[in-house]
Amino acid sequence: MAQVLVIADDLTGSNATGALYARLGLRAVTVGALVQVERYADRVDVLVVNTASRHRLPHHAAAAVRAAAGTAGAAPLIVKRVDSTLRGNPGSELDALVDVLAAREPAARIRTLAVPAFPDAGRTTVGGLHLVDGVPLTRTAVARDPFDPVRHSRVADVLGAQSRRSTDELALDVVERGPDAVAAALRQSPAETVVCDATENGHLHTVARAAARLAVEDRIRWVALDSGPFGAALAGELGLRPAGGPPARILAVVGSVTERTRTQLSRTETALGARWADLDPAAPDPGAVLARLRTAAAEGATVLGVRVAPGPPAPAGGPTAGSAAESVTGAATGTAVESAPRAAARILRALAEIARRAVVELCPGGL
Repeated sequence: MAQVLVIADDLTGSNATGALYARLGLRAVTVGALVQVERYADRVDVLVVNTASRHRLPHHAAAAVRAAAGTAGAAPLIVKRVDSTLRGNPGSELDALVDVLAAREPAARIRTLAVPAFPDAGRTTVGGLHLVDGVPLTRTAVARDPFDPVRHSRVADVLGAQSRRSTDELALDVVERGPDAVAAALRQSPAETVVCDATENGHLHTVARAAARLAVEDRIRWVALDSGPFGAALAGELGLRPAGGPPARILAVVGSVTERTRTQLSRTETALGARWADLDPAAPDPGAVLARLRTAAAEGATVLGVRVAPGPPAPAGGPTAGSAAESVTGAATGTAVESAPRAAARILRALAEIARRAVVELCPGGL
C-alpha cells in the first residue's frame, strides 16, 4: 500500500511534487489513467495521480478526483495538491477527496490543513492572504488567467467559493510561537479546514510537527491541501518511511561530453556518492563498463551510471568537442565530416547495449 496518495490537477505539478517525496527516500510515481492508478497503488511509497482537471468545470473536476481516490484506495497520508497560485478547482476537488475518505473511514476524525505556501518559489501566506513574491493574488497575472482567473487573495475565500466545509485561519504569529502553540490553536478551532500562514520552510515544518502530534494524541486523520512542500514535510513528521527496504538504485546513461555535463556529473559524486563508469569513445567496450557497474553496485552505490570519457582534443581549426564522436574522429583524422557518423553510431550502440544489459542485471528503480 502506498504511504502517501497525492491527487494533483496537472502533470507539471504532479511530477514536481513527486520529486519532493523522492528526496525523503520514498519511491514515487506519477500516473494518470485509472488503470495505472490501480496498477501502482500497492507498488510504490508515494502514488501521485494527475487528474488533469485544473481547467475543467468544477463538477467534472470533482468527479475525476472521486474516481482517482476511489481507485487508489487508502493511504496513511492523503494530499490534495493544488496550484501554487490557487488556480483551478481547489474547493471542489478537496470536497470530493474528503467525501471519498469519509465514506471509506466513517469513524475517522477528518480535518484538512490548507497550507499552500511554497516559500522556495516565492509563494507565501500571511494573514490568510496568499502572495506571489509579496503581492496578493488578485494583483498578479493569475487574476487575468484566460482559463481560471483567481478572484480572491484570501485562501479561505478561494476554497469557500467551491467548498461546503467550514474554514478557519491560523495566523503567522501563532506559527512563529512553535509547534505547541500551533497544536493548541488547532485543538481549539472547530473548523473542518484550517488555513495556515507560512512564509518560510521552517513554518511548514512547525505546522507539520504540530499536526503529527495531534494525529497521535487526538487521532485526527489529516488531509493536506498544499502546493507540494507542506505535504512532504507532513510525511516526514508522521514518520512515513519506504516500505520496500533501502532506496531504489538509480542508473544514469549520459552521452554528452560537454564540459558543463562533466562538471555536473562530478558534482553528483560528491553530493550523491554517484559512481561513474567511463566508456572509451575510441574503443567502446560494453562488457568492461558493465563490469565496473556491477562492482559499484556490489559496493552499495545507489546512484551509478555510464558516461562517455572525453576524447583527445581536436587539432587547431578542427572540430570542437561538442560530441563524443567529434572528439574521437577529429583527433584521428583531422576531419569529422565523414567519420563522425560512424563513430557516433558505434558509441550509441555501445550505450544502448550497456543500458539494456544493466537494466536486466541491476534492476534499477529509475533510469
